[in-house]
Amino acid sequence: MTDLWFYLNRLRSFAGNRLYTQLAAMIALGLFDGVGVYLLAPMLGLLGLFGDASANVPLAGDWFEALRELPASYALPVLLTVYVLVMTIQALLQREQSVRSVRLQQGFIRHLRLRLYEALMRSSWIFFVRRRKSDFQHQLTSELARVSQATYLLLQLVSSLAFTVIQIGFAFWLSAKLTAIVLISGTGIALAMRRKIRSAKEIGNQTSELSQSYLAGLTDHLGGIKDIKSNRLEASYLAWFRDLTGRMEANFIALARLQAATQSFYKIAAAALIALFVYLAFEVFHVGAGQLMLIVIIFSRLWPRFTAIQAGAEQIVSAIPAFRSLRQLERECGEAREWTDMDGIGQVRDIRVTQGIECRNVYFRYGEDRTSEYALRDVCVHIPSGKMTAIIGKSGAGKSTLVDMLTGLLEPESGTVRIDGVPVGQDARIALRHAVGYVAQDPFLFHASIRDNLLAVRPDAGEEELWKALRFSASDDFVKRLPEGLDTLVGDRGVRLSGGERQRLVLARAILRRPSILVLDEATSALDSENETLIQEAIDRLKGTMTIIVIAHRLSTIRGADQVIVLERGEVRVREEHRNSFKEECRQSLRL
Repeated sequence: MTDLWFYLNRLRSFAGNRLYTQLAAMIALGLFDGVGVYLLAPMLGLLGLFGDASANVPLAGDWFEALRELPASYALPVLLTVYVLVMTIQALLQREQSVRSVRLQQGFIRHLRLRLYEALMRSSWIFFVRRRKSDFQHQLTSELARVSQATYLLLQLVSSLAFTVIQIGFAFWLSAKLTAIVLISGTGIALAMRRKIRSAKEIGNQTSELSQSYLAGLTDHLGGIKDIKSNRLEASYLAWFRDLTGRMEANFIALARLQAATQSFYKIAAAALIALFVYLAFEVFHVGAGQLMLIVIIFSRLWPRFTAIQAGAEQIVSAIPAFRSLRQLERECGEAREWTDMDGIGQVRDIRVTQGIECRNVYFRYGEDRTSEYALRDVCVHIPSGKMTAIIGKSGAGKSTLVDMLTGLLEPESGTVRIDGVPVGQDARIALRHAVGYVAQDPFLFHASIRDNLLAVRPDAGEEELWKALRFSASDDFVKRLPEGLDTLVGDRGVRLSGGERQRLVLARAILRRPSILVLDEATSALDSENETLIQEAIDRLKGTMTIIVIAHRLSTIRGADQVIVLERGEVRVREEHRNSFKEECRQSLRL
């Protein structure tokens, strides 16, 4: 429950006076509703029903006598007019309160959604490396939706409680003894239903686990659909999906069964209480007809509220795991937070590497425990500015990890990264990333047009600059052949383009950014020999104007490198600045 109270306090902080205005509106609604019921006594007395229906009702007798002093033709119209006026005010207040309640709920959910997304954007790269992306998607969709529903139910629950307390106050005023009996009986029923609340919490835990597994599985399966189809794995994955959806269905039915059992129990209990209530009213307490009628009306209106409160409480408790998981993610994001230019401190300073970037005795591992294996071990390298450095080695040797370290994405466990001999702090790491243009081995494009993908890194770039970057990456010819040119949609992750076309567009995007450091992670691996030659020529032209770091498996990719670094199992085995005497060593290191 601490997680629920945590978000209740956050709701109070977010809403401020609006929350107290809502509470005041709820109380006013309950008062107007009570007055409307109370007016029934003199109304029935004027109509001659139940004799003098207002005889034993507090204050109603005085109202009735005042109405009798009016001309006979005016009394009933005046009372009916007052009744309609009270109910109209209540209806208008109810409408305004409902709209404000939804606005408050949606504003709070938007606040939570933005806060969580911002926390993710401020988290370090290693935070994402150590977790599944589908878990973040699960938090931002399924769990946030459950929190949204629970927030709405919570506001409704507060409204119902305010209404209930006021109506019970009216009932006590009319007959304290009968009201006390009903409340004691209702309290006993509520205590008997505590087990249902615990069951709702257990079902809520299962709901969180199942929805997380569902989203994670879908993300993995759809991401690997080509492998599934190629290896004819459809049947096994369908069996997994069938089993999981079956468990999700059973979970939903269990919650529905719990709520249905609660409602049926309340209906049976209501029938028994009404019977006891009427018997005691006539045979024991000898309550007058007017009082009895009003109390019956009040509790007939309250009983559905009791049922709604119980059902709402069950649903809120079942959503507590969602509150807990959101709070846990926020806490983890806070621990992994890094300084960014979103902090409002000012623009990130431009960084100029005049001498070079180096690692000194750097150790790093991805695992969070001390027993995990190092991805980099005692690495000492120097990347000279304005030169081309190639990093080679077998798969898993630590090439990408080293580049992430050099470009500020990762922070060493021990050792230092230095720029021009100065240790890189948090602000310098962010500045370093601003100076880097990165082309990944697995090129990523947004599901948007080619133009939008390019402008993502430089929104102010003109048409000529876009085509210049495309020409540099040997992409201009195929883009011109497309029916819509720069406005062609590339599909999810660029699926409508070939692998080589995607890679060239990503290279064009990196060049458009005008970086001072260009990182190419197997950037020519998907290109044919002709386009690879064009890219190599373009890279050669860039030498001397920026620092170029290349991760490579092909010897052809590193033939123009000024320096070659060989990694093996996270350690630098060889660093060679004279590639002609190093050719055979490279061949040996590149064998898989």
